Amino acid sequence: MPVAYRPPVARHDAIARSLPVHIGVINAGPQCPREGVTATMEYRRLGASGLKVSEVCLGSWLTYGGAVDDKTAEACVDKAFEMGINFFDTANVYAGGKAEEVWGRIFRKYDRDDYVIATKVFFPMGDGPNDRGLSRKHIREQCDRSLKRLGLDYVDLYQCHRYDETTPLEETLCALDDLVSAGKVLYIGFSEWPASRIAEAVGIQQRMGLDRFVSSQPYYNIMGRHIEKEVMPACHRAGIGQIVFSPLAQGVLTGKYTPGQPPPAGTRAADPNQNMFLNRGQLDDDMLRKVQQLRPLAEREGLTMAQLALAWILRREEVSSVIVGASRPEQIADNAGASGKKLSPETLEEIDRLFPA
Repeated sequence: MPVAYRPPVARHDAIARSLPVHIGVINAGPQCPREGVTATMEYRRLGASGLKVSEVCLGSWLTYGGAVDDKTAEACVDKAFEMGINFFDTANVYAGGKAEEVWGRIFRKYDRDDYVIATKVFFPMGDGPNDRGLSRKHIREQCDRSLKRLGLDYVDLYQCHRYDETTPLEETLCALDDLVSAGKVLYIGFSEWPASRIAEAVGIQQRMGLDRFVSSQPYYNIMGRHIEKEVMPACHRAGIGQIVFSPLAQGVLTGKYTPGQPPPAGTRAADPNQNMFLNRGQLDDDMLRKVQQLRPLAEREGLTMAQLALAWILRREEVSSVIVGASRPEQIADNAGASGKKLSPETLEEIDRLFPA
């Protein structure tokens, strides 16, 4: 849906003065599959930018470089490409930089034109006072180190992993703009920023003529809908798309966990290397019983429970992509099957009843 939003004219692009901009997240539709691609994936614009990303993105939090061995990680990436996924998300802090290193080795065999890679900066990468946050120094140094680990000349999307209360916002935004001007970063975004800070940042970028944010990476799923009230509207007005993390609530929404039963062996909840962020109410029996009530809805729609949860998120035009994690290639194939699926009004109403906003 178009809105009355026009980003500031880039300093190097006077032609942009006459180009209309539509936001949202305009669905780019299915693309002609690349050689070797066996599935039809749909793509959306990343916010108000011209960048097209797959509706399903493969992430590396808690998996690659750590709990998942390198051979399996490569098989997962290969399956993602086979399914038409072109969007891959990581961060400098994941596995202490090893996640970026693993992907750097895997992506060497793929053409750079065929994938969009995103990484992040904020969390501590050392013991020094400047080894964390969003200062100009930390941003510049960590970008260079991420590029080295990834084996790339540039990253497509560079994101502020959290908001930094100890650094002037202008300093952070100017540092990001410098990276864009230097050609090390093509687009910029953030993760888990409050709506008030988003609005403040957009105002500064517009006033100073800086490169604008195009993405927000929030926690969002059927069980956690807090961003719908303020963050989504603030981002939509500013031409910022959502790339959602934990869309399956770390596997809870796949229905694999049964009330009153211990987590099955081999699942994330049963793995101490992966479950440190999981046991915060998602595994309560009352919650698991509600999740099990989604099963007949998925069956009615002809979807797996994972596909139902992802399609529910993709119902929102504000969403550019959903970031999934996978320890097995078949999980990626299943998740990719959510692309392009539209849920019935009856199913959406029932989900709202079970998990109100």
